[in-house]
Amino acid sequence: MALAIGQKAPNFTLFSSDLKEVSLSDYAGKKVVIHFFPMAFTGVCTTQLCTMRDSFGYYEGLGAEVLGISVDSPFTLAKFKEDNTYQFPLLSDFNKEVSQAYGAYYDEFVFNLKGVSKRAAFVVNENQEIIYAEVLESAGDLPDFNAIRTIVQQ
Repeated sequence: MALAIGQKAPNFTLFSSDLKEVSLSDYAGKKVVIHFFPMAFTGVCTTQLCTMRDSFGYYEGLGAEVLGISVDSPFTLAKFKEDNTYQFPLLSDFNKEVSQAYGAYYDEFVFNLKGVSKRAAFVVNENQEIIYAEVLESAGDLPDFNAIRTIVQQ
C-alpha cells in the first residue's frame, strides 16, 4: 500500500554507499526528495538518478536534499555513485524494509528476482510529512520530474 500525501513519512536508517548510517530524521527541517529505484547500473535507473544529478544544484538552491534508495548492497551503490558522479547519498535497503514501508516494492521483478524496489519518488517536507508520492508500476517509466520540482518550490 502506497503512502498518501499528508501522512508522516516512515523514518528509516540505512547504510549509504559511504558505509555511514543515514536516517530520514537527520533531515528534519529540510525538504527531502527520495528516489527509489530498482537496480543500479540499469538504463532507466541511471537516467532517473542522472536527471537528479544534473539538477542537483537547483534542489540544493531550494534547501532540499536528495536521497536515492535501492535494494543493492552499499558496495554496488558505491561503484554506481562513483561511475556517475552522483552528489547525493545512495542508500542500501538490502533488507527491503524501507521499500515495503513506502509501498515501493515488487514481490517479483524481472528474471525471477524477488524483492526489488519499485521506481518511486517522494517529497518529504520540513515536518517529515509526505507532500508528493509517485509509485510507478512499470520500471520503464520515469517519475514526473516537473511535478517534483513544482512541489519542492512551494
